[in-house]
Formats: sequence, C-alpha cells, structure tokens
Amino acid sequence: MTRLLLHGGEVLDGTGAPAAPADVVVDTATGTILDVGPGLDGDDAVDCAGATVTPGFVDAHVHVTSSGVDLLSRVTTPFSYQFFAAARNLTATLRAGVTTVRDAGGADAGVRQAVADGLVEGPRMRIAITILGQTGGHSDGWMPSGHCVPLSLPHPGRPAGVADGVDGVRRVVREVLRAGADVVKICTTGGVLSPGDDPEHSQFSPEEIAVVVAEAAAQGREVMSHAQGSQGIKNAVRAGVRSIEHGIYLDDEAIELMLAHDTVLVPTLVAPRAVLEAAGAGARLPAEVVAKAAAVVDVHTESIRRAVAAGVRIAMGTDSGVGPHGRNLTELPLMAACGMPAEAVVAASTSAGARLLGLGEVTGRVAPGLAADLCVVDGRLSGDGGLDDLSARLRAVFRAGVPVALG
Repeated sequence: MTRLLLHGGEVLDGTGAPAAPADVVVDTATGTILDVGPGLDGDDAVDCAGATVTPGFVDAHVHVTSSGVDLLSRVTTPFSYQFFAAARNLTATLRAGVTTVRDAGGADAGVRQAVADGLVEGPRMRIAITILGQTGGHSDGWMPSGHCVPLSLPHPGRPAGVADGVDGVRRVVREVLRAGADVVKICTTGGVLSPGDDPEHSQFSPEEIAVVVAEAAAQGREVMSHAQGSQGIKNAVRAGVRSIEHGIYLDDEAIELMLAHDTVLVPTLVAPRAVLEAAGAGARLPAEVVAKAAAVVDVHTESIRRAVAAGVRIAMGTDSGVGPHGRNLTELPLMAACGMPAEAVVAASTSAGARLLGLGEVTGRVAPGLAADLCVVDGRLSGDGGLDDLSARLRAVFRAGVPVALG
C-alpha cells in the first residue's frame, strides 16, 4: 500500500460544511480515502498550500455522444463518429474535474463499459441510453419536411424511444432496461431544441408516466424527467419520478409537490445559454429553437431561485453535449446567482449528485472509505467570485486515487 498525502490546504468536504484546514490520505492501491484531518502523514505527498480540496464533481445531466446542436452537422456526420467523439468528450469532462456523470440519453452500455474497463479515460457513469417520449414530443426527431432527425439514432444497444399509450410505453421501458439503463429518462413536456413543440405544453399522460415509474421500480431503477412546463413537472412529480430536469416554468404548486415528494431538481442553467452561444457562433439551428432559448433564460433563473429559497433539493447538471464538454463547472456560479451559498453549491455538485445517482456511499464526499475522487482547486471557493473560473483553477484531479490532470 502506498499512502498519498494531500497536505497544506483546506478541505471542502461536500456535505455543505465550511472549508477547514485538513490533510487527506489516499490508499493508492484501493483508490479510497484512508483519513481526513490535521497533521497526517504519507509515503508520497502533494502540496495543496493555497488551495482547496473538494470531492470530484458530479454532473447529473450530460450527453457524451453529442457534441453540439448544429443540425446540419448531425445529419452529415457518419454514424459511428459519435462513439469516438464520446471518448474525447469523456476525457475532457474528467480533466475538467467531473469524476462522475449521469448520461441523460445517447451513451449505451458499451460506452459505460469502455470507461469501467479503462479502455477510455472518463468519469464513472450512470446511463439512461434512450430518451423516451411521445409521438410529436420532445424526443421525436420528425421535422416539418417529413424527414426525421432524432438526437440519437436507434441501434442494437440503443432502442427507439418514441412510444404512445400505456402498453406502448411499457414495452419501450422494458427494452431500455434490457439494454442496460441505470435510469429511465422520459419527456413530460416539450423543449427548447425540438422546433415543433412548446416547453410549456405537457407530454405523456399521467397514466403513461405512472407505468414508466412502475416498470422502472420493478427493476430497481428510478426515473428522470425532462420537464420544463409547470403541468408536465407536476404530472411527473405526482407519478413518483426521482428528478426533474431543467424545471424552467416552476409554479408554487410544483415547488410544493417537489418538497412533499422529496423530488430532486437538476437545473441545467447553462443549457439555454449554450444554445444562444452556439447560434451566435454560426450553428445551423431553426429560428424557433433560438427564439425559445432566448425566451427561457430569465424565467429559468427565477424559477430556480424560487425553488432554492423554498428548500427544494438541488443536484448539478449541465446538459453538456448541448454546449461543449469540459466546461461543466460553469454551471456552479449560475447556481450561486440563484441564492445558493458556495458550500451549498459544492454539496449540490458533489454529494447530492452522488446520492441521486445511487452512489452516495461510493463517492461525492471527502470522507474515509469513499473513493478518492478529488479535485485540488487554487484559492478558496467561498466569498465573492469563489466559484468563478474553477476549471482554470484546477491544480489536480484524481479519480479513484489516480491523477488524471495535474496543473
């Protein structure tokens, strides 16, 4: 056993507690944390003076096989290219300090296994495989021309996700679970990137949502819901989904329901901004998509601010794949701008995300016995500007005790 000592800095442990001076000792043979506290020793050492040691960050909403929103690029890129791009995207994500992700549609079981086997450098993964939605819904790639351009084409490891009616939905859920999904992803409202629907309109009936939740639960899985409009959010929460993704148009009743059901909110505040940035850089997008992205930015921020003030549980997510991979930590200052103290933002971006993914006893905190998924960030994270430019301030990233990025 080799004991690696991270010493001389402060530790922000991911629980929401303030940072405090402490050392961290890692067992490099097992990739776990041995001890946390003052005055520790080790066989090898990393000087963390002037820096803060945090858990590795958890992004609960990414799309690693997607590399942007340009519509023409999507239809002119060869099918298999997405998997090679995923390897690049996973590495960029890990080196940006994100050591665990939940892929919300696109990555199949082969991508997850490639990371687990060390074939591809990347964060530990949980995957949804396919986004489930109704005919004409957010995940239906039908275009007014009659052509169909889904975000992810079906293949043997990625079942088609469009389904209607209780029996149709039940079958698709079972197919996705058979393909190895860790979580089932559904759309209960329209969205920004789908030009033919409205983010405020509901999709899937309450009965259809209920069968998704029941089928997932029967296999020990939970459900995440793309949900932007208030009624679709409430339909999903009442049915028992575990997390609401985006939550753009939250009303008071939706917030109260989320509190009553202990539903987690994954805001992805950076996502509509990424669409506007892509459009400004020349991405070929329908005008309706750009208009919707511009329309939701402010109302989205206000909804999340109200949810935070009410005490809704928050976990960090970025929708990376809509925007560039490797810029995941730009979400954190946006969360802080919604009224979250820096310690709460870090907790939402580490331990809360790990719990949501079912990994709360594996990663997400700086604590003995957990995986040594760690970041060393220059400076302090609390106070004005403490969460700004985090990726540029990374001094080191460790995944299971192995250094993957050293500044």
